[in-house]
Amino acid sequence: MVRIRVLVVDDHRIFAESLAAALAAEPDVDVAAAGSGPAALRCLERAAAEGRRFDVMLVDADLGAQVLPGARAVARAVPDNGEEGLVDGISLVSGVRSGQPAVRSVVLAEKDDPRRAALALQAGASGWVAKDCSLQRLLAVIRGVLREETHLPPALLTGVLRELTAARKHRTESERLVESLTPREREVLRCMVAGLGRKAVAERLFLSPHTVRTHMQNVLGKLGVHSTLAAVALARRAGVGPVDLAGDVVERGGQLA
Repeated sequence: MVRIRVLVVDDHRIFAESLAAALAAEPDVDVAAAGSGPAALRCLERAAAEGRRFDVMLVDADLGAQVLPGARAVARAVPDNGEEGLVDGISLVSGVRSGQPAVRSVVLAEKDDPRRAALALQAGASGWVAKDCSLQRLLAVIRGVLREETHLPPALLTGVLRELTAARKHRTESERLVESLTPREREVLRCMVAGLGRKAVAERLFLSPHTVRTHMQNVLGKLGVHSTLAAVALARRAGVGPVDLAGDVVERGGQLA
């Protein structure tokens, strides 16, 4: 029997453990769980090094988000537990798609959101599924994405297509803005897309944190945005990918940069 290896990534421990237990009851499914983006990356890298790569990653759409009274969930812009790394769900999908393209990602969401579902697909996700869907439905999606299928709730199709069409219109302008960056600024932008903080970027590029800060400010100014998250979103629209973190693992003896 060919077994499917699934990684559940959710910072709500009870939900993650319940879902993992339900999936583990299936005779052809092996499951592991991670509670944050950095923890998920470590788990994926360790499994790959041991020759036991995961097939599917189920990731919370609101991974690393803080919910304030009367406000929508907001993705944290700071490293998890003091670690450098990816923290929000869609950035994690993008990083995994770049570093381990064989892993299929499915985003689990509390509610339907055409804009975020479109962003997830652009980041490399193969599906967007409601958290309260049945186990049978989730298993069908897991098996479907391994057959190169893309799964979306029918109610989201029209909205997602509209978002993707609008994204194509914005792509040309985004590409023009990215072209205005210097080679060094583009390198810094790629590090930002990978979710690296200022200190990690400085170490990677052999620059001082002050110099990196200046480059980041220049990037935001030239792109006409006011936050790192907005710069990363624009970079994705322009087709800018993250730096190769997987290469750092090899160069540094199996440890993430």
